Amino acid sequence: MNVELTRFRVKPGKSAVVDEWLRFLNEHMSDVLVTLEGEKMWVETIFREQLNGEEYLYWYSVQGEGGLEVEQSGHWIDKKHLEYWDECIDPDFRPVDLKTEVVMIPDRIRGMMK
Repeated sequence: MNVELTRFRVKPGKSAVVDEWLRFLNEHMSDVLVTLEGEKMWVETIFREQLNGEEYLYWYSVQGEGGLEVEQSGHWIDKKHLEYWDECIDPDFRPVDLKTEVVMIPDRIRGMMK
């Protein structure tokens, strides 16, 4: 199992597009959830922050081993998600992976996340 929290910087001037992107994901959650199965993505959460005049998105995820990468998906929702990604996420900023220190998942839940 892989537990991650990663920070990505939003391109300047793209806050309104990020609003649209996050609204799109929330409005199409039933399709989003279908794609998570193939990725073995058991939990995926997006956080948003304004810090020192810049905007960041954080991805928190709990993923099983051997799942598909989102780029491998042929599902329309993933293709649209990646379009938003390309438009909004700053490729010049090196993503920051925060260090996982403690993972608290009860054994009965962990057993279902394989």
